[in-house]
Amino acid sequence: MNEVGIALIAAGSALAGSFITGWFSRSAARLTLDAQQAARVLELRRQSYARFLEAAEVRLLARRTGEGQGMDRFELQRALGAVVLEGPPQVVGAARRMADSLRREGSPDELEEAREAFVRAAQQALEMA
Repeated sequence: MNEVGIALIAAGSALAGSFITGWFSRSAARLTLDAQQAARVLELRRQSYARFLEAAEVRLLARRTGEGQGMDRFELQRALGAVVLEGPPQVVGAARRMADSLRREGSPDELEEAREAFVRAAQQALEMA
């Protein structure tokens, strides 16, 4: 084989190697970005769920003590709105049932069941994400 042929093969190999390396690097970067985005989404959900539980506990305490009835209702509704935005539907449904129990001043057993159902749904959603 002559020198020109060898040079062309070497150049072609270098170009092919660069292309393949670039393609794999781009794919790896994309996977990293996707993983980071998934982690952010998961953290936002976790925060929304925790905020809802906290607002529900404050509402329950306010109901027991008879204090702060306006602001705690607002915070509960606001926290419920965040859960509705974050989803998924199973968690939203459990959160709505819990909020409804609090608004109707359900029995302690009903409230505890609603709380446990919300926590279970939230845990499942966080595990699946």
